[in-house]
Amino acid sequence: MIAYIRGTLAAKDFDKVVVEAAGVGYELFISLSTYDKLPREGEEVKLLAWHCVREDDEILFGFAAKEEREMFLKLTQVSGVGPKIALAILSGTSIGELSLAIASGNAKLIASVKGVGKKTAEKICVELKDKVNAIAALAAASKGVRDDGRSLIARDAILALSALGFGEEVANKMVASAIADNPQAADVESIIRKALSKKG
Repeated sequence: MIAYIRGTLAAKDFDKVVVEAAGVGYELFISLSTYDKLPREGEEVKLLAWHCVREDDEILFGFAAKEEREMFLKLTQVSGVGPKIALAILSGTSIGELSLAIASGNAKLIASVKGVGKKTAEKICVELKDKVNAIAALAAASKGVRDDGRSLIARDAILALSALGFGEEVANKMVASAIADNPQAADVESIIRKALSKKG
């Protein structure tokens, strides 16, 4: 198992890179998100890796962030979603947006990625809904905002809905959906109000 590769960025393109390490050039397929985080060619780079071994081929996939690799692995666990499709999904949406879409059952957003059909998008939401949650999704989606504060708001909203009699899974999905519709929500009350209005 190759956990990561660190070396010189010998070449980069929008969908793949070549990293030279110990005199060997490793080709890794990447997402646009990872491409945006790459240094200039000739500089040192470290990419987390996933090694795909098939009967007639071996492919390396590279990731700039741990969260991206984790989501990639979750996606490839869904029947019908291969590594190339998983990478396309990660290129077509941010980790935060994707997590919120899965948690709230928003298959339409996932299906908007080229190469992903409606049935596949729905399958991703169904099979991964228990593997993402509103708090983690909100933290991943929060750019330029203190994640801990916004995550606490999401957590409190889930606890409040649970206190109102909703199961944890239902409350989680309600909050994720409310946040997806109103990402600027800054207090528990507005999130709960939105969640309850959608439920009704």
